[in-house]
Amino acid sequence: MFIDLSHTIQNGLVTYKGLPAPIICDYLSRENSKQFYEKGTEFQIGKIEMVTNTGTYIDCPFHRFENGKDLSEIGLESFTDLDAVVIRIPFSKTLEITEEHLKNHEIRNKAVLIHTGWDSNWNTERYYENHPYLTEEAAKYLKNCGVKLVGIDSHNIDNTLGKTRPVHTTLLEVEILIVEHLCNLYLLPNNGFTFSAIPPKFKGVGTFPVRAMAKLTNEQY
Repeated sequence: MFIDLSHTIQNGLVTYKGLPAPIICDYLSRENSKQFYEKGTEFQIGKIEMVTNTGTYIDCPFHRFENGKDLSEIGLESFTDLDAVVIRIPFSKTLEITEEHLKNHEIRNKAVLIHTGWDSNWNTERYYENHPYLTEEAAKYLKNCGVKLVGIDSHNIDNTLGKTRPVHTTLLEVEILIVEHLCNLYLLPNNGFTFSAIPPKFKGVGTFPVRAMAKLTNEQY
């Protein structure tokens, strides 16, 4: 069984305030294609203009570091079928996720998905401000535990009130990938599933939308 953990990207969607929304339109419409093809053979070719931080997306080292690996240099094993765990830290209890919240969970060599429930505010004004985030100490703990990837269902894995991004720096400098703007984590068990978040193979790009998903075994549903 597969569970979709990605938001739908549509024309005009605002993922991050201050960044332009995607423009999704026809490059060649079905009507205009009729001049090139026989009757009954119409086609549509779409055109998309967007920044790479759109929808549910993955960050790799190049996003933060000039000489870090870009999407084309990250191996498939880094974001595909990873053993994963969910750590549940409701935003109604705290916005600041610390090292203490992460302890007593078996996370070594796993994808760690932080379920805060913040995705319930998706596409509303509330989503963009005062959101859940990890502290720098929490990021260092994840790094020291040797996790493979960290995902969160919030607006940013860092606190956006300041101008530093210590969580991105701490994780990406050791090639721990980050997935932001996840959703539907409430549908997952706490462990015993695999996680994938596969981006296109772009050169010179450090972040891009993914179709994030979990794969459950037959025993889990």
